Amino acid sequence: MELSREEIERYNRQILIPEFGLEGQKKLKNASVLVIGAGGLGSPVLLYLTASGIGRIGVVEHDIVDLSNLQRQILYEEKEVGSKKIDAAGERLKNLNENITIQKHPTRLTRYNALEIVENYDLVIDGSDNFPTRYLVNDTCELLNKPFVYGAIHQFEGQVSVFNYNGGVTYRDLFDKPPAEDMAPNCSTAGVLGMMAGIVGSLQAIEAVKIITGIGRVLNGELLLIEVLSMNVRKIKILTNPEKRPITELIDYEAFCSSGNVLESITFEKFKELNKDDYQLIDVRSEREYLLANLGGELIPLEDLESKILSIKKDKTVVIHCQSGGRSKTAIRLLKEKYNFTNLINLEGGMNAIDS
Repeated sequence: MELSREEIERYNRQILIPEFGLEGQKKLKNASVLVIGAGGLGSPVLLYLTASGIGRIGVVEHDIVDLSNLQRQILYEEKEVGSKKIDAAGERLKNLNENITIQKHPTRLTRYNALEIVENYDLVIDGSDNFPTRYLVNDTCELLNKPFVYGAIHQFEGQVSVFNYNGGVTYRDLFDKPPAEDMAPNCSTAGVLGMMAGIVGSLQAIEAVKIITGIGRVLNGELLLIEVLSMNVRKIKILTNPEKRPITELIDYEAFCSSGNVLESITFEKFKELNKDDYQLIDVRSEREYLLANLGGELIPLEDLESKILSIKKDKTVVIHCQSGGRSKTAIRLLKEKYNFTNLINLEGGMNAIDS
């Protein structure tokens, strides 16, 4: 499709760049980009891609706007707290540039819908904040031979790379196995400086434009690392993992990312059906949390676990729980790896599961 006179005027500052020019702008207009998540990273990605003139932009988002989002998710305003992100984002982007098409996917990306959604776009930008989605995006893009732009933020740090570009390295070359859950905190648990989302999201948008137009050198096979407290920026080489298996299908990524973390888990509903004489229940929360509410189990705070190791039975099932499930998984991992326990069950969701 050719550019209209209005579009040439709108994108004039980009067209003036010799390496970019009119042909570069036409490529943007004829391109389609899928953005996974309209949160911290997705906000600057979507704003800049919309402003730059990408012809069709897809947005996968199922969440609602929360007050805590506004610190870094610049797509939204206070009046939109409680609204669906997908609708608020779509309205904002159409108001920014009516020339583009915004295709909304009001759903969570899963192994059941990923192939169908992703196949309709030229490339993917991953703005998610969890490992199951990152592996899902990687494997989907590998199966469909689509490049995807990766970004991640944590406190004062950020990462950017491009995977599956022209047969290049994939996310699994960088992380062949997911880290333990307690070693991979997200923004809600570890915090993040709001501006980090703007920095990394903008860089992701730039990489997408480079891929589409063919200008510059794409971050293929390289991981860009940014640390803003000392303003340290560096790149490291990503090598192909010779033991990496080819992707042939999409799997259960929640299970994949928690594999090895717990021996077994049980829902609160199933837990209530157990005979109390058949198990030992251990609460690894703090004493303060225990006094506020408990299930009647033995209190052994996580930090005291090793000093009270003899209190944990090996001749019957041991159900371990905390408030939400994170600390109990850490406890189980410790007991399995260091003390060879084989009789442990994690109570899914912990105390939070009671009210859910």
